Amino acid sequence: MDDATSAGVERRRLDDAPVRVVSARASLTTRLRNLSSRRELLTSLITSDIRIKYKGSALGLFWSMLSPALTLATYFLVFSVFLKNGIPNFVIYLFSGLIVWNMFQNAVSSATGVIVDRAGLVKKVSFPREILALANVGAAIIYFLIQLSVLGIFLLIIGHQPAWGFLWILPISFAALYLFTASVAIVMSAVTVYLRDMRHLMDVLLQLWFWLTPVVYSYENSLAGSLHRHGLASLYFLNPITLIVLTFQRIFYANTTVHSTIAAGKILKILPTWPMSTYFYMNLGLLAIMGVLFLVAVTIFGRLEGNFESEL
Repeated sequence: MDDATSAGVERRRLDDAPVRVVSARASLTTRLRNLSSRRELLTSLITSDIRIKYKGSALGLFWSMLSPALTLATYFLVFSVFLKNGIPNFVIYLFSGLIVWNMFQNAVSSATGVIVDRAGLVKKVSFPREILALANVGAAIIYFLIQLSVLGIFLLIIGHQPAWGFLWILPISFAALYLFTASVAIVMSAVTVYLRDMRHLMDVLLQLWFWLTPVVYSYENSLAGSLHRHGLASLYFLNPITLIVLTFQRIFYANTTVHSTIAAGKILKILPTWPMSTYFYMNLGLLAIMGVLFLVAVTIFGRLEGNFESEL
């Protein structure tokens, strides 16, 4: 067999062989490095989200401060005059947990459909797509900081002292909140590309999730109190938001037990009477777990990202 015939046979053999497409999937380290190198893009997207939200508004970003201030004033009026539950300064307890929940809910809700909403950008421009979800989380952080400042001003006005000794735990708790929120946002933004109904399902799940978190009711008077009495309190903390809410409430509301304002002599248990060290170690442990969860979320996103263009 001459060389030309041999080459022709080999070419036909290659043509008939099955074609294998190798996915150029980036490693976790590479993905994290890419995210870190695109910080300017992340900042630009966060700024763009906030600017678009208040485009054409006369007061602009001031609405982000006015809205929580009016909400706080409404809660103060309702629970001080109409729906007295016997807990003094209950509005502080409520708002301390609510600002945590608002950040989580707003970020996850907006990030769930962000890749679908920005399909044109995803198809045309090459960049780490996780940044779209992280930008929604970043915008939620801005609103969180504004609400936190409103709470601080309110505490100053009424002369309520937070638990200053616990304040140094706040950054640890917030870091855990950020990592958990970012993890859920990243995964849901990818899943929604394939399951569009997930956006509506997530709204329902968030409503249920809210009532499983001790925001509008005290921890000791919830299901957690019953679980604690049976030695099963750890089940309640499968919800990562629970510990974060309790930490914020412990810091800003400060009191764990109070005297009822409607029943003379009655003492109400509001928050766990854990020492500072317990709050510290629990939040530190939660932060470590959320760090691992974030890495898992980025990995899942990388595996789902490959077919975004065809699905969009």
